[in-house]
Amino acid sequence: MKKARLGNSDLQITRVGLGTWAIGGPWEFGWGPQDDNDSIKAILESLEAGVNWLDTAPIYGFGHSEEIVAKALKQTKVKPIIATKCSLTWGDKKERTPCLKAKSILAECDASLKRLNIEVIDLYQMHWPTPDEDVEEGYGAMAKCVKAGKVRYLGASNFSAEQMERVMKIHPLTSLQPPYSMFRRDIEEGILPFCKKHNIGVIVYSPLYKGLLTDKFTKEKAAALPPDDVRLMSPDYKMPNLEINLKYTGKLKQIAKRNNITLAQLAIAWTLRKPEVTAAIAGARREGQIKETAPAADITLSADDIAEIEELLKKRSKELK
Repeated sequence: MKKARLGNSDLQITRVGLGTWAIGGPWEFGWGPQDDNDSIKAILESLEAGVNWLDTAPIYGFGHSEEIVAKALKQTKVKPIIATKCSLTWGDKKERTPCLKAKSILAECDASLKRLNIEVIDLYQMHWPTPDEDVEEGYGAMAKCVKAGKVRYLGASNFSAEQMERVMKIHPLTSLQPPYSMFRRDIEEGILPFCKKHNIGVIVYSPLYKGLLTDKFTKEKAAALPPDDVRLMSPDYKMPNLEINLKYTGKLKQIAKRNNITLAQLAIAWTLRKPEVTAAIAGARREGQIKETAPAADITLSADDIAEIEELLKKRSKELK
């Protein structure tokens, strides 16, 4: 599987990595019930497929995702690059609470190391820059984690260019993790050029738009989503936008079929067409899923395919309500 250097680091990461958001199981922004054995099998399968990095976060299931990653790693000799996050905390009532105070960040780092059962976090990312006035304090604490030998490199997630510029004055910023897919393209205008200029690696999340850009999503599947599934918060998963989206995924499937690849592979390869994008995160909840998406790392779309996709996406944007 193709690899690329992540920003200013010495990390060579596969162009597709495994995301463990859904593996965390139910929580405020979860994906519904999840079987832990399925999760462990999915993680191990990703490593067998050649994926060399895992992306997690303590907030995914209130620590559960990190714990499941640790359980999976006990069953293999492979030592993948581990990326996790900080800034979203919770209490006894399991309510998500953003916090960027230094004391909290330092405690989060220690807690993640314990849950993951590792000595060093390869990439430590600020999950959300909230509250904005505490970004510098939180990032400064993350820099202390690097100096203490607990973290190798620092990253950010969901940052604006202005916020990246602010933290870069404190400590080198290795990467940014923003959402990016055929159906969400707002980073193309300002974020990607900024990252290119400053040699900041870009790891995109939700390249499959939470499953909508796959061969398997249907009206019936949307109707069957559990009430605590994060996708129900988006108008793109409700009528009339759902019908419009499914119409265009049908058209995109034809391009994928012509190339002898799946829609999921097409969608991920499309995000990787941008030279500024280092890698894409693909989630997996059970065996078989990452085996399908990981090969996208080695797919290069033709200029004609990219142009055809561009026209379809423009038409979709005009039809959305």
